[in-house]
Amino acid sequence: MMDDVETGKINCIATKDLSRFGREHVMMDYYLEFVFPEKHIRYIAVTENEDTEKGLSDFVPFKNLFNEWFAKDTSRKVKAALRAKHAAGQRSFTYAPLGYIRHPEIKNALAIDEETKWIVEKIFDLAVHGAGAAKITKALIAEKIPTAGYLNYKRYGTFANIYAGAPEEKSYAWTISQVKSILRDETYIGNSVHNKQTNLSYKNKKRVRKPPEEWVRVENTQEAIISRDVFEQVQQQIAGRRRQMKDATTQIFAGLLKCADCGWSMSFATNKQNIVPYSYFNCTSYRQFGKERCSSHYIRYDVLYAYVLGRIRYWSQQARQGKEQLLQRLLASGSVELAAAAKKRRAELIKAEKRQAEVDRLFTKLYEDWSAERITGYNFNMLSQKYQTEQQELLEKIERLKAEQASEQQSADDAERWVKLIQKYADPTELTAELLNALIEKIVVHEAVKDETGHREQKVDIYYRFVGKID
Repeated sequence: MMDDVETGKINCIATKDLSRFGREHVMMDYYLEFVFPEKHIRYIAVTENEDTEKGLSDFVPFKNLFNEWFAKDTSRKVKAALRAKHAAGQRSFTYAPLGYIRHPEIKNALAIDEETKWIVEKIFDLAVHGAGAAKITKALIAEKIPTAGYLNYKRYGTFANIYAGAPEEKSYAWTISQVKSILRDETYIGNSVHNKQTNLSYKNKKRVRKPPEEWVRVENTQEAIISRDVFEQVQQQIAGRRRQMKDATTQIFAGLLKCADCGWSMSFATNKQNIVPYSYFNCTSYRQFGKERCSSHYIRYDVLYAYVLGRIRYWSQQARQGKEQLLQRLLASGSVELAAAAKKRRAELIKAEKRQAEVDRLFTKLYEDWSAERITGYNFNMLSQKYQTEQQELLEKIERLKAEQASEQQSADDAERWVKLIQKYADPTELTAELLNALIEKIVVHEAVKDETGHREQKVDIYYRFVGKID
């Protein structure tokens, strides 16, 4: 409409009242006092009996200001209502995410869709075994798995403008962005995440994305389809930036290799100038910025491959020979240091709890002495502050020690999970991206050193999932 005003196609504008034209009082005054008179445009607010041809009343600026205040207050109330709704675990959605349906009994809640949840499970299963978003997209298209939009169309008739009369290929026309969105969506582990986007202000409706630390996350708002362990592993793999090489293959160590000194990923390359070409890794930071930033950390692919395969085969054999013995060995790795630390922690906890009880008793006696006027108010306040400070310090120390003890139990649970996991891969004869991503969290490559005889030695640390470094 304002384009038509500028080109002179309009000579009169009528609205129900002033608020229907605008609620930003500065711009309203600008149009009514400058633009419309200059363009010879008549403006009429019907219910408020305002007409520029007859002359606007002196109350128009105040009406515009009150209209803006009303908009601001309404915006504040709506946001407050949404915050309360989200805090209560309720969701705001037009369509349920893939794998879910609207809960038949609970308003603003989700229930698992037994007919489609397998699609989500398949996507995460492919991802956890090393497939990237592009590869997953190709697999979904190849298997003609329907998209969420097409499923909604078949069930509810929505998106008819897209799917009605469209060729069959449209029903499974997955995109990489759709797959990435599913892989990052915490809905599938039972969470609801709100406040990802907002308007610039109640005056400007442009949507802006908020930083993750400002998101509102409410856990356990619906039944999960994917376990948290699988979800977290997929997020780590996404962060690993697995890129296809020129031959359209994905390097099996992609995202796993880290430089021991700078922490950057290791880059893969092939030396084709040699009579027999060979592949190798070196530090990405070194490759980009030179020796001022880091050193090469060069390691040949075949050497790394043989070492990692040998270590996995070794642990696989240990798991086959005896699960309980392996569990004890895992828990005892670094046993001298761990046992000493655990013993020290238990002693500290006993001492802290004993002192906490003593301080509570002393504080009670102090109050009784002050009530009986056996000590002055000055001494009571001084000692009271001292005991309160010590109580708070003891409380924090006890909570920290108990949390560390709980982590010891978690370590035992994680060790059992890892043993069950490696038992699935009985005596592997080759490495695959699926196997590596399932068993290994990261591989840290150190710089090689030469001994007095010129022999090259290089340390490689393998950090396994759930149990860390055990070699």
